[in-house]
Amino acid sequence: MNKFIGHFKTIVKHKYAVFIHCVKAGIPWRGFMHDWSKFSPVEFLGGVRYFTGEKSPTEYERRDLGCSYAWMHHKGRNRHHFEYWTDYNPYTRKIEPVKMPVKYVKEMFCDRVAAGKVYLGKNYTNSNPIGYFLGGSAKFNMHPETAELLEGWLRLLEAEGEDAAFKKIRGVKDY
Repeated sequence: MNKFIGHFKTIVKHKYAVFIHCVKAGIPWRGFMHDWSKFSPVEFLGGVRYFTGEKSPTEYERRDLGCSYAWMHHKGRNRHHFEYWTDYNPYTRKIEPVKMPVKYVKEMFCDRVAAGKVYLGKNYTNSNPIGYFLGGSAKFNMHPETAELLEGWLRLLEAEGEDAAFKKIRGVKDY
């Protein structure tokens, strides 16, 4: 039961933090709609089974099963994940990243900042999201224009703080 409650509380805390950030970014509806799939059986029950409170349950599921069914379900239903935005390129005959609409890049920014705050707690700083972004492979697996836009906002967050970053984000027109 503790794993059930722990996982549920983590999801709700994260969803709330993303919602607050999305309001600041001028996309409240995206904040409200954020991550509802985490309550679907494949995502929620997998999350409960692998919940530790230290890392994403998908990491443990991947370790045990060779893949994370919860993650595959999640990324296929949530457009704020760059992994959603891939398609077959008829010229190269490969699966390649597609440029993300700005409203989803905004939500991705909010998601990354909120995740850092929820998972790092009092150890969170405005440098964490850009450090996580640059330390992983996301930048190289996104469409270059999407990566450039997100990186710019994350660098602004680090250099000038949340108020400046959200002001900039609000000023960028969705398409």
